[in-house]
Amino acid sequence: MKVVLLAGGFGSRISEESQFKPKPMIEIGGVPILWHIMKEYAYYGHTEFIICAGYKQEYIKEWFANYFLHNSDVTFDYRNGKNEMTVHQTNMEPWKVTVVDTGYNTMTGGRIKRIQPYVGNEPFLMTYGDGVCDVDIDKLVEFHKSHGKLATLTAVKMAQDKGVLDIENGAVRSFREKNNVDGAPINAGYMVLEPAVFDLLDGDSCVFEKVALTQLAEQGQLMSYVHTGFWQCMDNIREKSILEKLLAENKAPWKRWERTIPSVPDFAK
Repeated sequence: MKVVLLAGGFGSRISEESQFKPKPMIEIGGVPILWHIMKEYAYYGHTEFIICAGYKQEYIKEWFANYFLHNSDVTFDYRNGKNEMTVHQTNMEPWKVTVVDTGYNTMTGGRIKRIQPYVGNEPFLMTYGDGVCDVDIDKLVEFHKSHGKLATLTAVKMAQDKGVLDIENGAVRSFREKNNVDGAPINAGYMVLEPAVFDLLDGDSCVFEKVALTQLAEQGQLMSYVHTGFWQCMDNIREKSILEKLLAENKAPWKRWERTIPSVPDFAK
């Protein structure tokens, strides 16, 4: 299945770094958090990605354009007036990555609508580009196929400031935005969506969470896959530090690959 990643927002709550790059491109462990999310899906065999870019979209394109070069051993030969490059070895993942400029001010629903031609008429996976999770993608997809509804989202039970779900017998009965007194199951992303969901999206101003998810819940077409494991978004520097620390101590639950994590200097000393 293709994986759609929302990576076009401004990331204003982590402006210390997002003023220079898109929030999903902020690094943890030396690589963007977006790369970590892609590695999660690739672990389960999903290696075709469609990135909904917007704010500073050129940064994402340039990063992937240079990814092959930065992860390969190469020889540059300028002798005899030539400019030749020989690749000796590469550590590249076998991925197909499509980066789509979905607009600077486009809302989440509008971004998803714009990538419809790249998804086609088939079910697809979708998540946000600023949170990591150790959800079992195989079990998530299996659950989605078992109930026959149009959409499944991953719900985590923790006090957070995300979209709030009212769940009854596994079905999402209502979807609403955050409330200060909420400590209910929240929308953690990691969704499985049928192509019919595109029909609920209209225009760049469409907010996926307020329009599509709300309508799907009202129609009884939105199911929740409750995840009791790890999930953490990266909305601010404190949360970025939490993820950095987990990686540095080799305790990152979402990390299922072998890669050396550079040490993080403690500038407070």
